[in-house]
Amino acid sequence: MATFYILIYVKIELVNEFEIINIIKNQIGSEYIGDDCAYLKDLDIVITQDSLIENIHFKRDWYSPYQLGYKSVAVNISDVLASGAEPLYVTISLSLPDNLDNEFIKDFYQGAKRAFKNLKIVGGDITGSKSDIFISIAAIGITKGRNISSRKYARKGYIIITKGNHGSSALGLQKLQQNEYDEELIKAHLEPHLEYEFSKAISTTVKEKYAMMDTSDGIADALFKIAKASNVSLIVDYNKIPHIKNINKREVLFGGEDYKLVAVIPKKYFKSIPDAVMIGYVEQFNDFYIDISGDRYHNYSELKVFNHFGDT
Repeated sequence: MATFYILIYVKIELVNEFEIINIIKNQIGSEYIGDDCAYLKDLDIVITQDSLIENIHFKRDWYSPYQLGYKSVAVNISDVLASGAEPLYVTISLSLPDNLDNEFIKDFYQGAKRAFKNLKIVGGDITGSKSDIFISIAAIGITKGRNISSRKYARKGYIIITKGNHGSSALGLQKLQQNEYDEELIKAHLEPHLEYEFSKAISTTVKEKYAMMDTSDGIADALFKIAKASNVSLIVDYNKIPHIKNINKREVLFGGEDYKLVAVIPKKYFKSIPDAVMIGYVEQFNDFYIDISGDRYHNYSELKVFNHFGDT
């Protein structure tokens, strides 16, 4: 008897984080959704939350427990710094498999405390999991004496500034994937340096509304989201974006996980921000959101950024 196999092809439309956030915002109608931190002005705080999932965001073979604790907290602190606030409190929730010992917990929390010198870990939750590590952290920053940013505050005539190399973390990840060793690049990925002073200088100097984001998903992602939220066009000179030698353009623009800051501020403040590098300027919206040395991006789908829900 012959056996017949019928192949059915089903087209699945991949979703991405950008689309999901828009759906949630439309459903609940919250005024706080749109930036990486919610600014609760009546409480003088900003608050954010991030999750890291084993084998999606990290591999246990690459991280010591100390490094995992550091980076888990650092990615949340980076959002607080991008708001312009001062990071102060975190809560940590862990779901852990039963093959981890007490030394893992000890080293994890030592790394977590190192992420910010004044950081206070004030609570969280511990549960079990079947096999993988799940980490969820909420961070709170205080806003007293700071001018808090929003990605919707970029204005025509403003300039675009940043600080620190972009793309190094992506190269460090490549080294880990290829079992190659480069101390500087791997450290950039596992223990990213956060720009505390850069954030403070901007939020205590700039008096007008301004936009700022971190580059957790790459500098192109941050630039696009600022331009989209502000309904402007950002003109960027790729050659002015700080990066190490012998790195390709894709890694610099789309690599992600550098956790640097990119800000859009009035030009008059440029010389007052130590070590700031001007990489471009803002124009009124002109059918595209970002122009990077002639390459124009009209839709978010044109960016080659990491998508948690299927593609990269």
